Amino acid sequence: MFSRETYIHRRQVLKKAVGSGLIIFPGNEEVGMNYRDNIYHFRQDSSFLYYSGIDRPSLFLLIDVDADIEILFGDDLTIEQTVWTGPQESLAISAEKSGITAVQPFSFAEAIIKNALQQKKALHFLPPYRSAITLKLSSWLEINPSLLAANASVVLSKAIVAQRSYKTNEEVAEIEKAVDITAAMHLKAIQTARPGMAEYEVAAQVESTATSLGGHLAFPTILTVNGQYLHNHAGANILQEGQLVLCDSGAENCMHYAGDMTRTFPVSSTFTTQQKEIYNIVLQAEEAAIATLKPGTLFKNSHLTACKEILTGLKSLGLVKGDLDEAVAAGAHTLFFQCGLGHMMGMDVHDMENIGEEYIGYTDTLKKSTEFGLKSLRLGKELEEGFVLTVEPGIYFIPELIDQWQAEKKYSEFINYDKVQAYRNFGGIRIEEDFLITNDAYRLLGKPLAKTAEDIETLRSY
Repeated sequence: MFSRETYIHRRQVLKKAVGSGLIIFPGNEEVGMNYRDNIYHFRQDSSFLYYSGIDRPSLFLLIDVDADIEILFGDDLTIEQTVWTGPQESLAISAEKSGITAVQPFSFAEAIIKNALQQKKALHFLPPYRSAITLKLSSWLEINPSLLAANASVVLSKAIVAQRSYKTNEEVAEIEKAVDITAAMHLKAIQTARPGMAEYEVAAQVESTATSLGGHLAFPTILTVNGQYLHNHAGANILQEGQLVLCDSGAENCMHYAGDMTRTFPVSSTFTTQQKEIYNIVLQAEEAAIATLKPGTLFKNSHLTACKEILTGLKSLGLVKGDLDEAVAAGAHTLFFQCGLGHMMGMDVHDMENIGEEYIGYTDTLKKSTEFGLKSLRLGKELEEGFVLTVEPGIYFIPELIDQWQAEKKYSEFINYDKVQAYRNFGGIRIEEDFLITNDAYRLLGKPLAKTAEDIETLRSY
């Protein structure tokens, strides 16, 4: 936990922003994998953590803004539960560390919510994302489960985004710990992978590195020789000479702050000429996008900068033709770069996205696009000091997409499909790093990790 004062201050800021009514934060519960007592690794809800710091299941935080009352609902372990888990500090002690003075049994929460409903008080809650919480809120709030998200508090959502988007120094320090673990995970993958290994063998080394350094996975590891598919998780494919390995993985540290990085490296000890050419185009796109980072920059424009840089490089290889500004405006780049340049990062690897991308990455005046490619850009709005985000351009040669577009002659004024077909079995390349927006520019987070083709090859020498 951070200091008691940190959590008191966070809740005070939130109460002022919301103005009136009751704010309710359901903590997450333990979830069975295949039966009740065989549970998944517990992960507390991030907003509950942000405002309380208490990392244990089956809790409920209620903040009465008008009465200036904060209540933590939950139950201490029974002796039978202690037999299985060992002793746990009392909820009263946990609440005291968070600056919460009132603790009541969990069973009291429903009656208080029902009473607030009868009094027609405003009840502020976030869109639930777990079924158990959805059903509990549905019952307590007397709202059909399918309508809960639509009835979530816009006031609360915007207030939380406005607060959590700006990372304090103590948060940045925690994020950097997670990024350093993440870099170590990637270094392990680059140094370990050999022809003949299965993807899952390399992924196991990545994941064990996170655990050995005191972290957990921030998301399921993407480690694949089929990097053309954007979220292709580690499987049983055997690494073969001449292939590329794309590893997108991240650690979450003990305070639940995340890191998120991607490196792409050859299964062989060196890149082929073709691989190095494409790799350097992606690297140039990343560097061009990074150079735009500063307060006031529209991140959508950073994304478009990367798009044009990708087309510039591909044009030099003969895959693209015509006016590149027109090509980007038309969307021709999405044959090669189908996703967004990056996203906010913090206590969630895609920070606060359970609240809604329209609040996290966009504004009332800047709406998210519905166009292929741009609709996958999770962050589009102006950057501000204190934002933490990823930059992750890539080039992906997806055979199915190439064939469909060629058959339709889509963007044929910009794309040389005969040239592109020569890359249909290439795979994909992505490079990703994490950045803090400073008062006048940006700062790379964590210890630098090799990313030039030459530095990657040095690590791959065997």
